Amino acid sequence: MRITYFGHSSFRIETGKSAIIIDPFFTNNPKDPRDFKTAAEGATHLLLTHGHEDHIGLEPGKDIKESDAFKICAQLNRAVTVVAGFELATYLEHAGVKNCESGNPGGRISFDNFDCVITNAWHSSSVIKEGKALYLGNPVGFVMIPKTERGKTVYISGDTGVTADMKIVNDLYRPAIGIVCIGDRYTMGPDQAAYACRRLFKFKTIIPCHYATFPGLLADAAPFLRAMGPDRKKVRALKPGESLTL
Repeated sequence: MRITYFGHSSFRIETGKSAIIIDPFFTNNPKDPRDFKTAAEGATHLLLTHGHEDHIGLEPGKDIKESDAFKICAQLNRAVTVVAGFELATYLEHAGVKNCESGNPGGRISFDNFDCVITNAWHSSSVIKEGKALYLGNPVGFVMIPKTERGKTVYISGDTGVTADMKIVNDLYRPAIGIVCIGDRYTMGPDQAAYACRRLFKFKTIIPCHYATFPGLLADAAPFLRAMGPDRKKVRALKPGESLTL
């Protein structure tokens, strides 16, 4: 399994024959403003945790068809499958995305190389149009369970505060890898994220995200590493563009 970080909360996970893009944010990404065509080349799946512009690659106020999420499907690979909450998936379908698999927390969607379990996330989900928020359903996280022999189960927190549900996710699926938001203000900060990683999960590898992108977010991963204490050795704070093979 190979995981590539594109900055903020955007990742590419390659497992078996699947190439999965998570929360594409290439347009206007100040940390890794690469072309979406390069990052998503050969993508088979697109996992969207919620509809905020910094998770679908949309400039505020622009039409959904100008988002990275839409362009990956419409311009790059019309066969890519989008996995998202019901409202966001339906919104993309009405915009013209052909292959959407919608679900809600508690549900499981099965694909050839992996299963995707949808989890709770404590956040919000909308895009801003003409100064008004367009509601796009509940935000979600994911547990990605590879069907390949060497694959590892991955928990993707999405944007969330710490919740007791996380222990249930660990008890049921035992994810070895955690992709966890740490940036504070809009999501878990370093203290909550470290509590979740140390007390509610038993990750072997932790990849922090959603920090150091905009003013107001945690500037670097150092406070999270300190909060992790003796478990800091599990943390891999990837630089934008860096990959990790597990």
